[in-house]
Amino acid sequence: MRFAEFINRIHSIARRECGILVSNPIYVFCMVVFPIVVILFFTSIMDDGQPVEMPVGVVDLDNSTTSRSLIRKLDAFQTSKVVAHYPSMNEARHAIQQNEIYAFLYIPKGTASSLLSSRQPKISFYYSSTSITTGALLYRDLKTISTLGSAAVGQATMRAKGYTPEQIRTFLQPIVIDLHPVNNPWINYNVYLSTMLIPGILMLFIFLITAYSIGTELKFKRSRQLMKLAGNDIYVALMGKLLPHTLIFLSIMYGFMWYVFGHLSFPHQGSVWMLLLLGFLAVLSSQCFGVFAFGLMPSLRMSMSICALWAVLSFTTSGFTFPVSAMDGAIQTLAQLFPLRHYYMIYQMCLFNGYPWYIAWFNFMALDIFICLPLFVMPNIKKAMLEYVYIP
Repeated sequence: MRFAEFINRIHSIARRECGILVSNPIYVFCMVVFPIVVILFFTSIMDDGQPVEMPVGVVDLDNSTTSRSLIRKLDAFQTSKVVAHYPSMNEARHAIQQNEIYAFLYIPKGTASSLLSSRQPKISFYYSSTSITTGALLYRDLKTISTLGSAAVGQATMRAKGYTPEQIRTFLQPIVIDLHPVNNPWINYNVYLSTMLIPGILMLFIFLITAYSIGTELKFKRSRQLMKLAGNDIYVALMGKLLPHTLIFLSIMYGFMWYVFGHLSFPHQGSVWMLLLLGFLAVLSSQCFGVFAFGLMPSLRMSMSICALWAVLSFTTSGFTFPVSAMDGAIQTLAQLFPLRHYYMIYQMCLFNGYPWYIAWFNFMALDIFICLPLFVMPNIKKAMLEYVYIP
């Protein structure tokens, strides 16, 4: 096939595909509307970076100056807000079970007098770990308050004995922690989560739309017309058909990257070229996996089911919520079969931490392998386009 004829066939099939995209609202919503909604939703819902003023309760049976001071300090924390006082532990526990509060502080009767007489009273706190982030943040605040209670009494006692402020500080806090969170000093959960949840959902849309667009050629009996336009060349047929999809998804992916790294100023150490390369590989590898899934199962329903399953499992095996190195050995191996895992590794090493590209050579190679997967199923797809009859 001459090059001019090759280009003309690609152009004709791409124009045909653009007509299909415009005429079917599923494409408009799943390729443009829903991805934009997802981007705005996730970046807006975590706009504060961390949860703030989460409701906590207090069971103060001591009702002393010391206990009231502890409660005021707990309420002053950014992430905690004391919203209720309960007369008993049972009522506070019932409030946690009904999601009215996420945690409560229990101060038993005689706490102040026991502190003053150095008898080590027990202050308890209870928190719900149904939400991991909420539980971890409230645990930090409640533990700090419990420590401050004993420290305040110790400070007053040592001051009365004539210790200097330096001696008191050394005694109460012998080791000073100098904390430096790398690349995200604000500990902004939006930076950690949105940069991976949104690409994962975009890949889900790409998987499904790619398999759907090829499968509908069989469903609506357009496959032979497509192959005729391509001169019975399945490579030309798929290249022309998926070219408009590629351009639209690249626009969405690059728009997302501009929005989070440019407009929202998410921290990143990589170059613009690395961002462009990562977005290109993510879109192309996802499309090629969708083609591969259809080639394995030349059925609209089955191929979309495989893509949906693979996309959902990607969130678990990518490692951005739970480290893959801590998973079972078989799961660690299985994790390499998901494009989102390699996207995350490249983002983490080359963009978030600013390492050179060759540090993530294995992940770049893996995405390239995903791009080559359709080569193994092209004969099967061609046979399906020319011979198969759609079965609902």
